[in-house]
Amino acid sequence: MDAVIASYLPIIIFLLVSAGIGAALLIAPFIVAYKDPDPEKLSAYECGFNAFDDARMKFDVRFYLVAILFIIFDLEVAFLFPWAVSFGEIGMMGFWSMMVFLTVLTVGFIYEWKKGALEWD
Repeated sequence: MDAVIASYLPIIIFLLVSAGIGAALLIAPFIVAYKDPDPEKLSAYECGFNAFDDARMKFDVRFYLVAILFIIFDLEVAFLFPWAVSFGEIGMMGFWSMMVFLTVLTVGFIYEWKKGALEWD
């Protein structure tokens, strides 16, 4: 019976440590947070809207375009790393398939740029 309990001991320790870290992360903001926000803290940050406005207001589509472009180029980097690591094994077929992939992304980026989707007025 002691061998069974001893085999579960690492799992029990892991659960206790993870519960302790979770509780600490939930409690810490209430202890450390600044209690008296000034107007600068409540001002609009990255999104350009006031912090406590109506949620049903019109949202500029350019924010979505920038987010989609970020995801596209983030995925491009995620594909380029394994491609570069296995470049010696994949040969010319792998090289040209990546060139087609990069060309499609470049054409899409140039299209967005020419359409003015990245201009902020």
